[in-house]
Amino acid sequence: MSNDTSNNDNTTGTTSTIWGGRFEAGPSAIMEEINASIGFDKRLYAQDIRGSRAHAQMLVAQGILTQADGKAITEGLEAVEAEIVAGTFQFSRALEDIHMNVESRLREKIGDAAGRLHTARSRNDQVATDLKLWVRDALDGLDNALKDLQGALIDRAEEHAGTVMPGFTHLQAAQPVTLGHHLLAYVEMLGRDRSRVRDCRVRMNECPLGAAALAGTSFPIDRNATAKALGFEGPTQNSLDSVSDRDFALEYLSVLSILSVHLSRMAEEMVIWASQQFGFIRVSDDFSSGSSIMPQKRNPDASELVRGKAGRVFGALMGLLTVMKGLPLTYGKDMQEDKEPVFDASDTAELCVTAMTGMFKSVTFNVERMKADAGKGFTTATDLADWLVRVLGKPFRDAHHVTGALVKMAEDKGLNLEDLALADMQSVDAGLTDEIFTVLGVDNSVSSRTSLGGTAPANVLAQVAQARERFLK
Repeated sequence: MSNDTSNNDNTTGTTSTIWGGRFEAGPSAIMEEINASIGFDKRLYAQDIRGSRAHAQMLVAQGILTQADGKAITEGLEAVEAEIVAGTFQFSRALEDIHMNVESRLREKIGDAAGRLHTARSRNDQVATDLKLWVRDALDGLDNALKDLQGALIDRAEEHAGTVMPGFTHLQAAQPVTLGHHLLAYVEMLGRDRSRVRDCRVRMNECPLGAAALAGTSFPIDRNATAKALGFEGPTQNSLDSVSDRDFALEYLSVLSILSVHLSRMAEEMVIWASQQFGFIRVSDDFSSGSSIMPQKRNPDASELVRGKAGRVFGALMGLLTVMKGLPLTYGKDMQEDKEPVFDASDTAELCVTAMTGMFKSVTFNVERMKADAGKGFTTATDLADWLVRVLGKPFRDAHHVTGALVKMAEDKGLNLEDLALADMQSVDAGLTDEIFTVLGVDNSVSSRTSLGGTAPANVLAQVAQARERFLK
């Protein structure tokens, strides 16, 4: 998008340049290629036309435009938008960007009144407004998509509130947990993502329109009116900052990047769980693929792609950070590079959220395999140590030592802890009684974890109810 240092462009769309009388010759083919942004910024058409309508209405209200010109502009913009929606609008690279494409077509439809629309604004404040409106719409859509994903996870968590599985640290079996509890961990991650979405929306919700090229305008405009018409909390307060700010785009990409970390972690677990070595899940046919050479293969490709696309989102953030880091105030043409990473990262993240929602709705959990693996690796050892502290009054470090000796005994005998004979256990610590068996075994273990946020099935059901109230209302 070109910067614009004039407050009143009269562009016919028929000459070789759109820059007015300053230039005698049109741009070279190379300049046109590097300069044009219409190939991607046409996605801003709805926001651009919405901003233009608000601007025109304000100009009429302030007596800067006549009622007749305002009516012609408003009706003409509606007609232009209808053409774009219908797919009949002819976008021109020679006109560089969405703003000039719309304005040129508007002139063809209503004549000279179209040229008055650009009074008291610049493409600098225009594009900042358009992109803010687009990002704001994208944030609203993202919040709804994340809500759907949370809903799918909460439903599956309720279904599997009592399903026992191994919990891991260092990807080593650590303690038994419930699948419902595990799925609710994802819900909390996404809840923080949604909080960042809302914070980002609040912070960006100031309107740059009326800042003009960089210094404001001498026309008696009402920036509060345009801000209100476009759903902003109010206008931006400094015209220099208004046209040079892309913090909102950077913050949006930051939100998407953290979200992509969460989606990638979720996807990675699905890849691991779907492996023959784990066998915890079966990803539905809708989200799997086969091999071109190995007929037995069933690959969780959708999960792998979600995992891989995180890097694409990170790249968008790093790219725009690099573009912005050295720019002096105010506008530089470098800032034309803001839209493609924002659009691409937004599309990518939305697709990944939708894919994860579909996968979690349709995935089949191998409950028997999960429970069998939950008891491997002496995962109830901590329950034994806790019992020694709670019942026998041992210091935890002493209990840890006794438990370690019992684990070694079970390992040597090829048994689980709960399968050891009481007499053998008492050879390590004479204070042990048969009450110890009430805390061993994976079902007993998870049922005992009743602390706030713990994995007990009763807790999970309560957490499910709370999650519905917190996130789905």
